[in-house]
Amino acid sequence: MPHSFPSQQLIIGSMAVEVTLKPIKHLHLSVLPPRGAVRISAPEGMGDAQIRAYTVSKLGWIRRQQSRMERQERESPREVVERESHYVWGQRMLLHLHEADGPPRIELRPHQLNLSVRPGTSGAKRQSLLAAWYREQLRTAAAPLILRWQKALGVEMNRLFIQSMRCQWGSCNPATRNIRLNTQLACRPRSCLDYVVLHELAHLRVPRHDQVFRALLDQHLPDWPERRRLLNVLPLADPG
Repeated sequence: MPHSFPSQQLIIGSMAVEVTLKPIKHLHLSVLPPRGAVRISAPEGMGDAQIRAYTVSKLGWIRRQQSRMERQERESPREVVERESHYVWGQRMLLHLHEADGPPRIELRPHQLNLSVRPGTSGAKRQSLLAAWYREQLRTAAAPLILRWQKALGVEMNRLFIQSMRCQWGSCNPATRNIRLNTQLACRPRSCLDYVVLHELAHLRVPRHDQVFRALLDQHLPDWPERRRLLNVLPLADPG
């Protein structure tokens, strides 16, 4: 079972901050896409007053990050209907819906995504089929990247989970050595997936986002800041 650290919510004005106490030495602040959720990891035993003072000192930076995310274009919820647009590996595709007897099938062609379903298939079922296809695309694409970065970093993960995530592109639990990837990564350029896989596996070497961690990314993927920027260029799917 993953190790669970105690969490609490800190309210500063109209802003809710999720605070997690961990066995670390320094405070770490994150503003997480897609909605700008604020999360702080704090050393065990640190009092609310000190955490609050630190957060207030960072309010300007937090607001700038949230404003950038708010300005980012968002797609309306996908209904999986004829000529609806979908992103696959950073490219906009038009969905073509075909109704025919036989098992459902999804085919990727230049600039279009073909979905064949039985007549009368519900919208919820079409959404489920497409979501499963995206998960499989991501799992297949991630496999060789995981092997590559494990070898480069000298680490070995345990299990990979592909799932919908509201606030993160990926996560790593160093205790269980499990990695989680956001299904939406299959909508982003493949270079973004490469960066996220490296980022999460690097946490098996360096758990924190500190200078040592950034130096590790610099060593293995010098253009990682640009790849991270690309994650937030294309429209975000609305998770509802």
